[in-house]
Amino acid sequence: MATEWKDRKAVGDRHEQRVARALQNRGWTVHACGQGTYPSAIQEALRRTPSALRKLPDLIAARGSDIVTIDAKDRMPSTHTDRYALSTDTINAGLLITATYAPTPLYYVMGDMKVLTPAEVLHYTVHALRHHSGAYHLVSTQRAHHFDEVFGGSTSARAA
Repeated sequence: MATEWKDRKAVGDRHEQRVARALQNRGWTVHACGQGTYPSAIQEALRRTPSALRKLPDLIAARGSDIVTIDAKDRMPSTHTDRYALSTDTINAGLLITATYAPTPLYYVMGDMKVLTPAEVLHYTVHALRHHSGAYHLVSTQRAHHFDEVFGGSTSARAA
């Protein structure tokens, strides 16, 4: 189990770094937040609890007076389909975080650099196919927004 978590964490860490670089290339100032910033003893304790603290966003970013939070969601290489699978716990925590910190939005940035919000995931899946266990919301990749539509184009592309 520890090895599986370490593998997932490594995939997630690489994706978070990629998202942070992409945001910085669009003029955003980015900082890590969430459980990844805590000491390992706190991370380990959080892994054993159902607390919404486990699901805090990975990144916070600002550009001018705009501020957003990001939860970078990549998947293991063996799970590529035409749908994103987001856990019900993640969506429930995301809705709670969105309500608590409104009007600051929370965005899920997927491995293909497309973007959804918790409310969109819930909306798109309320009458749609659910994972047989009910533990996941399955969302068509076609429903997601392109990264540049949400966060703007690259500053190097704008300078050209």
